[in-house]
Amino acid sequence: MKKSSLRITPFSPQVGALVEGVDLRNTLSQQDLSAMRTALHEHGVIFLRGQKLSPEQHIEFARRFAPININRFFRAVDGYAQVAEVRKEPDQKSNIGGGWHTDHSYDLVPAMGSILRAIELPATGGDTLFASMSAAFDALSDGLKQTLRTMNAVHSSRHVFGESGRAVVKQDNAGRIGNADRVTPDVVHPVVIKHPESGRETLYVNPGFTTHFENWTAEESAPLLKYLYDHSSRPEFTCRFNWSDGAIAFWDNRATWHYALNDYHGARRLMHRITVEGSAISGSRLAHN
Repeated sequence: MKKSSLRITPFSPQVGALVEGVDLRNTLSQQDLSAMRTALHEHGVIFLRGQKLSPEQHIEFARRFAPININRFFRAVDGYAQVAEVRKEPDQKSNIGGGWHTDHSYDLVPAMGSILRAIELPATGGDTLFASMSAAFDALSDGLKQTLRTMNAVHSSRHVFGESGRAVVKQDNAGRIGNADRVTPDVVHPVVIKHPESGRETLYVNPGFTTHFENWTAEESAPLLKYLYDHSSRPEFTCRFNWSDGAIAFWDNRATWHYALNDYHGARRLMHRITVEGSAISGSRLAHN
């Protein structure tokens, strides 16, 4: 067997790993694919630099991990329905993903992850932050952990992508976000899940799409959700990725949040994103009964 040149090193203490020694234009060996999959689930997000991929090669790489989830709200790259555009023009004020969130938590079966590739970057700015929801959960008190294991939360796409949603009503999102009629009914997920691959307990609420706890009002839910959001975004649970030409970030939606910084007004930023399907998630409470 040919010896692998793949190198995987932690990017920060709690979240992220840097993958080097691989050119994704070449066919990945099963050994390298397995190593990258393990790193993704252990570290929450993997980063690769200098990957000069065509859309076809981007799609092929994604398919090695899971079937592709075609995004129903973002504009697609011309000729490639599987590839969503994440774009901000120089005259636009708002960006896509400019706040802590977890993609697709509003779906009954949330997407496993997303593979974001840098196409055009501003001279400075436009970094992306990532946070580990496993590390955040581990740092909570035993008492709060036990309480959260018994709870569920409601997740929704309506208040973001619906006809009067915050992403739709912004005038400078015209042409970037659409299909408000394709929002789906709200869903309920456990507040603490057992990660399907790593087995770690993971906090599964997020500021972007969680609206309230099941059987609680939004007003009652707000103080505890705020505490969890403030706690989970503490610097020690996060990392900051500085994009470069051809860089890729592949994150696990079941284990992380992310936040696209909007600090490059007057410049263009274009990314291509492919999202891949996940499997049903379940709570961790049974392991502690």
